[in-house]
Amino acid sequence: MGRSLFLFFAFIVFGIQPLAALAVSDSEKYGRARETMVQDQLIKRDIVDKRVLAAMNKLPRHLFVPKILAFKAYTDSPLPIGEGQTISQPYIVALMTEVLELKGNEKVLEIGTGSGYQAAVLAEVAKEVISIEIKKKLCVKARKLLDSLGYTNVETRCGDGYFGWNKGAPYDAIMLTAAIDHIPPPLLAQLKDGGRLVLPLGNPFSYQNLVLVTKKKNDYRVWQIAGVLFVPMTGHAMKTFGK
Repeated sequence: MGRSLFLFFAFIVFGIQPLAALAVSDSEKYGRARETMVQDQLIKRDIVDKRVLAAMNKLPRHLFVPKILAFKAYTDSPLPIGEGQTISQPYIVALMTEVLELKGNEKVLEIGTGSGYQAAVLAEVAKEVISIEIKKKLCVKARKLLDSLGYTNVETRCGDGYFGWNKGAPYDAIMLTAAIDHIPPPLLAQLKDGGRLVLPLGNPFSYQNLVLVTKKKNDYRVWQIAGVLFVPMTGHAMKTFGK
């Protein structure tokens, strides 16, 4: 039997789908997974910001994790992305974004780009995002992925996020996505008056509290949100740990 005839026979008799059909099937599968994620993991846990929900229902989270873990991309858990780093569980991504109360015209600084997923979510709900990643391999990879997805309002920079990015300051909001035992003074200095900063604060090698910091002139207020577990912030943050 000729190869082409055999393939045709296999498609008809055994139900083997052509590659195009498989691609459509995968697209539908991930789309349903996103809808389920938003409904069960976000809405049922009181995430109410419609723009945050829309962003996470739109973004192909499976592209931001290693291919071998794509089938777990929409599960209720963090996942490893290499270089000792993780992508946060969807709920935490949504929660941290929501508490910043972004309306669409803000400039946001993100510390810890990782795979770029959180930066993409922020880009959907803010005007401009500057994201800093200390791990160069992750930084370069995230930049390529974000560019390929058309995020022209995200600027990725490789470096130590402890010091923020003073050239872009002041920021309406700042998000730190790695654990640290104190609030980095450079980030407070770069936060606009009336701005909001969210970060996991506490022992970077144990559980932390997700906190929201609000700034009014030279005064800061800290609000506790939830218990979390993030990977430690590296670089200069480790030099100051415990001091």
